[in-house]
Amino acid sequence: MSVDTAPSGPAHELVESLRQPTRDLRRAIPDTWQGFTHLHRNAVADGALSGRVKELIALALAVAEGCEGCIAYHAAGAARQGAGEDEVAEALGVALLMRGGPASVHGPLALATFREFAGTDTP
Repeated sequence: MSVDTAPSGPAHELVESLRQPTRDLRRAIPDTWQGFTHLHRNAVADGALSGRVKELIALALAVAEGCEGCIAYHAAGAARQGAGEDEVAEALGVALLMRGGPASVHGPLALATFREFAGTDTP
């Protein structure tokens, strides 16, 4: 997961700050890290979906998970793959939907579950 780290902003600084801790962990668990690296390369490789689309999906998921390092890596990946700002914005709109959308599904479920346990199945 190579990312251009020429110091030019907070995302580059974040990636740079993760460089040594990542190396340390990779040295501590080389076989596991190698498996992750292999998974990563294959997951974002061109296939039925282009690498560009896969990086946009990864970026949206990174936003939904709230992982700043993942956001930096996959924003860089999307840029490397030639994604346009309009594509990134639409992918982020999907992340917004999905991060906000689950509450619209789980909220009513939680209320119904509460009512079931409280013995008040109806309002």
